[in-house]
Amino acid sequence: MRNFQRHLAVACCLLSTAAYADNCMMGCPSGVNNGKTVTRSVYTLKNNATTKFADWVAYHVTSKTVSGPTRKRTWKTDPALNVSNTLEPSDYKNAHATIHTDRGHQVPLASFSNAADWAQVNYMSNITPQSSDLNQGPWNKLENAVRKYVKSGHDVYVISGPLYENYFASLPNTGKNHTIPSGYFKVIAEKSGDTVTASAFIMEQTAGRYDDYCDTEVTVNEAEQRSGIDMMPELSAVDEPEVEGTLGGLMAGLGC
Repeated sequence: MRNFQRHLAVACCLLSTAAYADNCMMGCPSGVNNGKTVTRSVYTLKNNATTKFADWVAYHVTSKTVSGPTRKRTWKTDPALNVSNTLEPSDYKNAHATIHTDRGHQVPLASFSNAADWAQVNYMSNITPQSSDLNQGPWNKLENAVRKYVKSGHDVYVISGPLYENYFASLPNTGKNHTIPSGYFKVIAEKSGDTVTASAFIMEQTAGRYDDYCDTEVTVNEAEQRSGIDMMPELSAVDEPEVEGTLGGLMAGLGC
């Protein structure tokens, strides 16, 4: 019986790992070592104990994860992280009124509204203080464009994360040391057979609500250089220049 239970536990672990590995395409991002990697059914993220925010999140959007019912934003501290290494809901008190930020999802809730584990998107490890104009404007429009593309018969892998290139603001009611991002990157990739296609975007916290997300396209290489992150570490040296060094990628599919 003990041997059977041991084999069953191993089998369950392997199945779980296989499911979670699907959050990343061409390997999960690498290059940032200050923090803990948390892997769940709907995303994988790398928490940064110094900034208190995830350095990157990786997730897979499919027709099966979108188009669910409207879900509530019930904020919770991430149970997988030491409370000193992440923020809690109370740390955001008065943030909107004083520094004009929203609790911005890095993995968007709407992209997993039909997933069983959708509530895990509301953990604070997946949240950053994102300027309201950015969060409700071009960033939201890009996420909507991703979902529209998926609903047209595609599935995509996304990597999002913060940039720390200048001072933006500080949360007014927390005693925890933290660093609010000055901007964000988003890399959207798709694989068809052996062909990988990708587009990258960088948006600043100072973005206007009516800015066009299409104007924020950059190469994947630029997003990597500015973030210090290798987005697709298993991409071959032969494919890298075409996939990560050029513009265009998925832009037509994303409405640009």
